[in-house]
Amino acid sequence: MSQPPTDAPRRTALDALHRALGATMTDFAGWDMPLRYASERDEHTAVRTRAGLFDLSHMGEITVTGPQAGEALDYALVGHISALAVGRARYTMICAADGGIVDDLIVYRLGEDEYMVVANAGNAQVVLDAVTERAAAFDATVRDDRDAYALIAVQGPESPGIMKGLTDADLDGLKYYAGLPGTVAGVPALIARTGYTGEDGFELFVAPEHAEELWKAITEAGAGVGLIPCGLSCRDTLRLEAGMPLYGHELTTATTPFDAGLGRVVKFDKPGDFVGRTALTAAAERAAEQPPRKLVGLVAEGRRVPRAGYPVTAADGTVIGEVTSGAPSPTLGQPIAIAYVDAAHAAPGTEGVAVDIRGAQEPHKVVALPFYKRQR
Repeated sequence: MSQPPTDAPRRTALDALHRALGATMTDFAGWDMPLRYASERDEHTAVRTRAGLFDLSHMGEITVTGPQAGEALDYALVGHISALAVGRARYTMICAADGGIVDDLIVYRLGEDEYMVVANAGNAQVVLDAVTERAAAFDATVRDDRDAYALIAVQGPESPGIMKGLTDADLDGLKYYAGLPGTVAGVPALIARTGYTGEDGFELFVAPEHAEELWKAITEAGAGVGLIPCGLSCRDTLRLEAGMPLYGHELTTATTPFDAGLGRVVKFDKPGDFVGRTALTAAAERAAEQPPRKLVGLVAEGRRVPRAGYPVTAADGTVIGEVTSGAPSPTLGQPIAIAYVDAAHAAPGTEGVAVDIRGAQEPHKVVALPFYKRQR
């Protein structure tokens, strides 16, 4: 029997179900993932107004345990991870010695001596290797748990109601960026109130063998309120509207957290040293004195869509920046983009800014991020 080629995309535990639902599949960071099931716009709108169901099993889980697990992560990452309360989560980053962003992460503290680091799919191996190397001097064990979990997300305003019908966990007491163990539809899960859509929602970490059972139970529970399966395409437009950065676009090894306007994640006041401290101290000083470029929102005045890599220009045609992400916004009804632009042109309301779209200077308005913020 012939074996599949070693470079074939990996498949999640829900792969057969996605195909049965008619999903358009795409290779994403080495995984075969659903791009869309039907209409990207309908999926986007469902998450904004009702609820959407996502397979995020391509994300990379890394568990760090031991008496010095917190201290090891304090050294390896830019955040003060050991100060995190059990049951809480934190958005943070791992940086290189020169301050460049290796990846942005969410860290969950599962127990007194146990943490779970969730890395982006494309960076999971790099993050695993870096954390393993940086934790070597500490009394801590780093474990690759990428095959131990499937990750299913329920996102949108109807998601709390859907979840309450499936679990006895105290969801009302579960704050944003917190997680607790429980069962959902009888399936053991880590229930986290996190997401990447700008809406309320939950991310459920479960054993892969339970993924299909859980997906079907959530689908059934949400049918009456308009929940539909959603692919990675609408997840991108949702996060773009919410002003959330994407690694490889707004965040790269050539940018520091201060370049991206996310210097708040760097905790200089934590005890001990951490990788990148010296370079990040200098980056913080540069950002305070004379930031070279700032991350801003752009709203198109016309209908043409700005895309990543397109130059941003001033009224005289001088290049003043570059688009990092762009797409039509279903919520705003017009094209939007995130871009790095020279600080002199970064103030919301700045006039005379354009995006060079295939040689045509298309007028855009500079706005503050995010483009969309949900009503709480």
